[in-house]
Amino acid sequence: MKRISLVLMIALVLTGCKQSAGTTKVSATGSIYECLVVCPNSVYADIESVLAADMPCLPQMEPYFTLSHVTNAAFDDFLKPTRNILIVDIDSMRYTDLKAKFSSDYWSKPQRVYRIQSPSTEAFLAYWQANGEIIRDWLVRQEIDRQGTFYKASTNKQARQILQDRFDCDMLIGEDYQLIMDTTFADGIHALWLCNNKGTMRRDVVVYAYPYTDINTFTLDYLCAKRDAVLGRIVTAQVAGSYMGTEYKIFPPQLRTMKVQKDEVAYEVRGLWKIYDGEAMGGPFVSHTRLDQQHQRIVTAETFVFAAGQKKRNALRQAEAILYTLHF
Repeated sequence: MKRISLVLMIALVLTGCKQSAGTTKVSATGSIYECLVVCPNSVYADIESVLAADMPCLPQMEPYFTLSHVTNAAFDDFLKPTRNILIVDIDSMRYTDLKAKFSSDYWSKPQRVYRIQSPSTEAFLAYWQANGEIIRDWLVRQEIDRQGTFYKASTNKQARQILQDRFDCDMLIGEDYQLIMDTTFADGIHALWLCNNKGTMRRDVVVYAYPYTDINTFTLDYLCAKRDAVLGRIVTAQVAGSYMGTEYKIFPPQLRTMKVQKDEVAYEVRGLWKIYDGEAMGGPFVSHTRLDQQHQRIVTAETFVFAAGQKKRNALRQAEAILYTLHF
């Protein structure tokens, strides 16, 4: 998979088109994490199975993307401003080799268009089987980067100052997040906690740092144990003795490695949290853990969401975008 990913990214660099179709950009239509698929009916089910697959570690089933589908002949000017578009053009008379390319802000802004031109259905399906999940992750990252750009316009200056003074790092936390806690525990763990509690949807961001002393730090078991140790101390509910912990039975947490700021490595843990010994409360969380080499310490930034009875994909993704802005 790493080899395929590298080949795909090289192809994107070589064939990526960043020029617009015209000088005037209309605003992109559609909501976040919606994608228009333009393709023959014969291959749509294969595309849907990847782009609309269930996101992992959510308390209810929600897809990576909410899809709309039209055939190539039905793709008209009305649909072209859609914010995310995947176009699959299969034509043996026009194409001899399969090519893939992307366009930024082609018909509207902000917009991403990913095109696959194939001489046959068989060639496309082979390509999609090898690269469909990579393309899906690329589309997700485009949405996250858009949200990160949005956060640049208005941030919580107090929180950013604390991050700079205490953690020697910075992160674009929205100004609508309110500071709840800034503390240092007896064992030397620094913790910063902020919350956006608007309406019936609550989003929290926690940053904590501790010395890098264990070569097994970047394992799922270690990171979850550290999460439980830190979050269990600071997040409680109304019942005395209650505390936050990770849910391990229903949807076990997942770990993956990825690139973030300046191609630095981050270890992402995605899972569910719950309140133990208290109210029936829980929801999804995502954390990014990174090594601060200069100070030889570990920094974890996490967001968790509480929204009883509501869909959580978009709220979690919007808050998750904050984590990608962390830099030392």
